[in-house]
Amino acid sequence: MDNSRTRPRVGHIQFLNCMPLYWGLARTGTLLDFELTKDTPDKLNDMLVQGELDVAPISLVEFLRNADELVAFPDIAVGCDGPVMSCVIVSQVPLDRLDGARVALGSTSRTSVLLAQLLLAERYGVKPDYFTCPPDLGLMMREAEAAVLIGDAALRANMIDGPRYGLQVHDLGTLWKEWTGLPFVFAVWAARRDYLEREPVITRKVHESFLASRNLSLEEVHKVAEQAARWEDFDEQVLEKYFTTLDFRFGAHQLEAVTEFARRVGETAGVPSDVKVELLQP
Repeated sequence: MDNSRTRPRVGHIQFLNCMPLYWGLARTGTLLDFELTKDTPDKLNDMLVQGELDVAPISLVEFLRNADELVAFPDIAVGCDGPVMSCVIVSQVPLDRLDGARVALGSTSRTSVLLAQLLLAERYGVKPDYFTCPPDLGLMMREAEAAVLIGDAALRANMIDGPRYGLQVHDLGTLWKEWTGLPFVFAVWAARRDYLEREPVITRKVHESFLASRNLSLEEVHKVAEQAARWEDFDEQVLEKYFTTLDFRFGAHQLEAVTEFARRVGETAGVPSDVKVELLQP
């Protein structure tokens, strides 16, 4: 990449689920070609939409709401085809008993909380009393009968805290798959349309770099898990299972799932009925 030009401003989600997409960048030295901003998904969403980033992961629902200004990278996303492990509803009671109950929505999530609300309303026929709060399971369980969590907090609830405290943990990817038969996409990688028009070569090189990083990380997933386990609460076996459970593809099957999700949430979620997903062309 030509470093004599302004480096692209690239976002990075500080969750374990994105580690395989960035680990290879450090291995190859490509990371030095980016001006990297690390933050939570909700903040990166806003930065990309507001033009403070050129390329970033963006929550699916925020991408759909702003599709006119964004172009998605093909073959790279954070999703699942069945369990996802790190997007969950943690509940003290069965889900069909949450009608009128208080349900806490983690403040770092946008797509997962919308998916959870959709599932509870249409699959389980309940209308909880929702409120938003920081993604702290202990605080949530003191204030609510159920909570929606994503990322590392959800993985911990799933693997450690839920079983320890006798809480029910429901995997959102599994619930969606059982309901629709489709995979699910939680976040896509996208470039601002104006940046792509201004820097088409650099934008495509960023895309190529992420694909190469993802492929290297999955080829050496045991090394990624071993490195992450040094500072996380999870051992290598759990992390390797997690990284290989996640689906980092974004192809025809995933696009079908995106279309179905957009249809189901509709304009009540601020998603235009005629939304089109434009993919970066080679």
